[in-house]
Order: sequence, then structure tokens, then C-alpha cells
Amino acid sequence: MSTGGADEGRQAWLRTVADDVARLDRSSSAERAADILRRSITEGALPPGAQLSEIELTEVLEVSRNTLREAFRLLTHEGLLVYKLHRGVFVPELDERDVIDLYRLRRVLEVDVVRGLSERDPELPSSRLEPLQADVEAAEAAALVDRWPAVGTANMRFHEHLIGLADSTRMDAITGRLLAELRLLFHVIATPRELHEPYIARNRGLFELLEARKYEQAAADLHQYLLDSEQGILEAFRTR
Repeated sequence: MSTGGADEGRQAWLRTVADDVARLDRSSSAERAADILRRSITEGALPPGAQLSEIELTEVLEVSRNTLREAFRLLTHEGLLVYKLHRGVFVPELDERDVIDLYRLRRVLEVDVVRGLSERDPELPSSRLEPLQADVEAAEAAALVDRWPAVGTANMRFHEHLIGLADSTRMDAITGRLLAELRLLFHVIATPRELHEPYIARNRGLFELLEARKYEQAAADLHQYLLDSEQGILEAFRTR
């Protein structure tokens, strides 16, 4: 990307952050600031290696420098930011070991949630699946107009809502961090289309299996889906 393009992208991201701030409860401070930055990573706006500017962010987040530093500490503890002495705060760059570790966790969480529906909620109301359906349709619509980063964001939300079927606040909290780290891995793929296109139809297939309450088949398909996705990311790391 050219310097001009990178600057334009950064300014667009800062405008998005400012819009998010306008919708927040002002009393939420560091945790809310961390939520916005975590979402920026999850949605691909902050790539690996990006440096975060205290001057820019205190202005657009409308928080004090101390509050911003507390948000940085929260995200550093989660592994979503790193502090480099005399240089500042950066988005981390992950490696193959992170791929293996994150996908192991994904299989434990996601497959268990789907398989557990047969006991926990065998007659899952269709209203519980509406967010997943909206995510699938958003990805399909974005793909039709070649908006592949938007496809990636819809995919992230699909898996977030999938784990949300467990009705567990602890699992939801883990998922927020997991998906943000996962998005950092996705940057290793040369083009977003190459990464996301094969999974649009697979997400549709998973949704339809859940809709039909075929939970065991959905769990088996999801397990293979995650193995295939992991292998694709590992191959990208090894050939870059």
C-alpha cells in the first residue's frame, strides 16, 4: 500500500472510532476504549505491526491519556497489543505457533457449543439463529460487490454469534479476544477474497444445518471447516 493509501485508511479508521465513541456511555472509560480498539482489530482496521498514537486516540476517544494507557494495559494483557521500549504501543505480529494454538481453542469452543445444543436447547427457536442468518446474508451481499474485508467482518460476527448460542458470558469474553487475534492471522493471506470466499457457502451450510436442528452433523462439518481453515493459514505463513 502506498503512503497516501495507508494515511487515508488510518484517517478512515479514526473517523470510525470517533463514530463509535459518540454511541458510548461516557462513564465507561478504559473498558469502553479497549472495546473499541479490540473491535477495530477484529474488523481488520488495525493490521499487525500498526502503531497506536496516544495523541490521536485521546482526541478521537475523548479520554484522558491515563485512561487510554489503562485501555492499552488491558489489551496488552489480552495479547492484542505489545509495548516496545522507547518506541510505543503496537498491534502484535503472530506466528505459526499462534495459528495452532488459536485453532485448537476454536475447535474446543465452537464445536462444543454446536454439539451441546442437542442437550442444552434441542428445540432452538428460529429467533436465536437470526443473527447468524444476517451474518451469512451480509457476507453473500458483500461478496457480490467485491467487498472482501466486509465479508471477513461478517464471518467474524458469524462465529461470534455461533458461540453466543451457549449463553455464557465467560465464553463471550473469551471469544472477543480470540476473534481479534484470529483477524491478525488473516492478514498473512495476500488477498481477502482468497481467504474468505470458500467459507461463504460453508457458513450458509452450517446455518442451514442448525436451522434443521441437525446438531451432530453441524458439529462434524464445523470441525472439518476449522481444520481446513487452519491448514490454509499455516500454508500462507510457510509460503509468504
